[in-house]
Amino acid sequence: MRLDVYLDVETDRNGRLTVVGLYHHDAGMVQLVGEEITKKNLLAVLPPSGRLFTYNGHCFDLRCIRCQLGPDLQEMFQSVDLRWVCQERGLTGGLKAVERALGIRRELPDVDGYRAMYLWEEYRMGSLEALWKLLLYNREDVMNLIPIKEYLGL
Repeated sequence: MRLDVYLDVETDRNGRLTVVGLYHHDAGMVQLVGEEITKKNLLAVLPPSGRLFTYNGHCFDLRCIRCQLGPDLQEMFQSVDLRWVCQERGLTGGLKAVERALGIRRELPDVDGYRAMYLWEEYRMGSLEALWKLLLYNREDVMNLIPIKEYLGL
């Protein structure tokens, strides 16, 4: 059975990976945080093959992973960047704009990628609440790829 994998990353202000979140049927939701983000740990939670879904991942997420950890996930998987499929279908803008257009709601509607960087800094200064918000934000980024993919009929 070919697995569908959904992936999103968060970074700090210097572009370093802070959270790698992914979901697939066999592993469920997995989030690697900080020092846990290694090539070995990432490859351990990924299936050997399947379809990989991201939003703007070809420009950002997968490039960050390739540059910082080594694996080229675009070569390992049939990779679909939903941003471009959405654009072809008239759904333009960032992930949050597409979610709004499709009626997908968020638990943390006021958090964006910029705020996520500051949540990481707050966590590094000792705030577990900031980490909880960052992980929830990343989880929503990952899991909201599923209804977008389904809407697009992929």
